[in-house]
Amino acid sequence: MQPHIIEVADGFWNIRGSFKIGGIIEIGTQASLIRRSNGRFVFLDSYALSGEVERQVLELTNGGKDVDAILNVHPFHTVYARKMQERFPDARFYGTARHLSRFPELRWEAQRTEDSELHTMFADDFDFSVPRGVDFISSNENVHFSSVLVLHRASKSIHVDDTIMYIRFPKAARLLGRTDSMSFHPTLAKALQKRAGAAREFRQWAEGLTERWRDAKNLCAAHTAALTAAKNRGASIHDRILEALNKATRTLKAHETKHG
Repeated sequence: MQPHIIEVADGFWNIRGSFKIGGIIEIGTQASLIRRSNGRFVFLDSYALSGEVERQVLELTNGGKDVDAILNVHPFHTVYARKMQERFPDARFYGTARHLSRFPELRWEAQRTEDSELHTMFADDFDFSVPRGVDFISSNENVHFSSVLVLHRASKSIHVDDTIMYIRFPKAARLLGRTDSMSFHPTLAKALQKRAGAAREFRQWAEGLTERWRDAKNLCAAHTAALTAAKNRGASIHDRILEALNKATRTLKAHETKHG
């Protein structure tokens, strides 16, 4: 995939990047650049900028001088952390507990992106949400369900890695009536904590998220695609997330049957 930038809304740009498993299988990745109310910029996630994407980012951010902070919001998205800090050495650099443990040599700020203290620090522009009832950092290295979801209030845009997936089907499938789909990541069953009440907590978290962020117009999902208001020909983001939760009913019920 050719890396490129989508102007999702005024003040919100989504970088659709290339990431290949084993250097062969393209699954894509993302980072978002947001202009704060004070005119400065924040990145959500890290990416190795180059070419036209780098040129556009530097043009927007005064050669990178106006980048205040980089918030790494998915504990298993760590590949580009070092590259990002090297590119923006003056920006405050935040990560999850897993980022800090994997790269202790980097200049991390003390606050972690999953912590409420950081959420308060950036509350002028963003709302944050951490899924409940699931492991945030799974002991299973193949379970990448949880991330810190971020809403940029001014542009009504959600940035989410893995937790919520948005798939836009190719042309051949669209001709057969399949246009797009939103769902929770397929590792939900493995991510749910093995204790009574975990499925209920996850369901309550998801329902609460849809209500708190019911006015969201755009959703940028890692590895798959961005759903923008300009191209949304279907249901609202609010209704799509509720439908994703409905699709997860069998998984949640099976967990409740086993664990309570």
